[in-house]
Amino acid sequence: MVESGASVIRAEAAALTLLAEKLDHRFAEAVELLVQTPGRVVLAGMGKSGHIARKIAATLSATGSAAYFLHPGEASHGDLGMLREGDLLLLLSNSGQTAEIAAVLSHAERLKVPAIAITAGAESMVARRSTVTLLLPPCSEACPEGIAPTTSTTMMLALGDALAVSAMRKRGISRTQLAHWHPGGRIGWGMQTIKAFIGESEPLPLVRADASARDVVLEMTSFGKGVAGVVDAEGDLIGVITDGDLRRAFDRMLIAVAGDIMSRDPITIAKHASVDDAIARMQQNKITVLFVMETETSRRPWGLLHIHDLRLNV
Repeated sequence: MVESGASVIRAEAAALTLLAEKLDHRFAEAVELLVQTPGRVVLAGMGKSGHIARKIAATLSATGSAAYFLHPGEASHGDLGMLREGDLLLLLSNSGQTAEIAAVLSHAERLKVPAIAITAGAESMVARRSTVTLLLPPCSEACPEGIAPTTSTTMMLALGDALAVSAMRKRGISRTQLAHWHPGGRIGWGMQTIKAFIGESEPLPLVRADASARDVVLEMTSFGKGVAGVVDAEGDLIGVITDGDLRRAFDRMLIAVAGDIMSRDPITIAKHASVDDAIARMQQNKITVLFVMETETSRRPWGLLHIHDLRLNV
């Protein structure tokens, strides 16, 4: 059964490779329609295509193209009112002959709403009546009977992602905007700024370069994060001392000063960097504490961030 599963994945991967190779100017036209649409993107599809359409609508909305799903079966019973002038219609139908979509297309034509079709039917009703048609290349379904939508829906999903991300790039959507749209879950947590996790008024474990090792230990102990920063006369950070630095200097503890023990050129981070940025910096440098600065170029400590401060609560 493992080989059976692997063969399905290989078949769908091959289809996606072919799909990528077949993209042409029509894809660029579809992205342009997405970006230029003053209203919302309305997606419609029946059956498995409908499930994929719902996911694409969610991805579009999460990347800067406001979108929602319109069920073609419900559309003829009043839901066509969801579609307005200025909107864009995005239709998913493998055959391109889905009867329920015809009414949606007719309403779009009355409103002069442009339509993008994702279909394998080059000569189908949906393809003929749409403004831009994105054709799925001919590929067999991964289903052994060639019936259950598998390869075709995978290609639809990938094409929807490609449209959403390409439109996002063309719009120049920033990380900050994405953070506003993803305030919850792991994504929202990781995109929060470091400033949200630490208090500006908290005292910092700082010593001067001529401080005795005893004073360094007392300062580190009072703050409880296993580190002390070493600052110069202007208050700029010139080094850090960790528990490990103290252990390595144990034989010199009675005569050493902070400047002798410290590690120079400490790794720091700006307070407006994201949690994900902080974690990546800690992992890359194999450290668990970062001094936080006002800006990337500032050398005056603003705060202190320990890996334990970053509690994932989702």
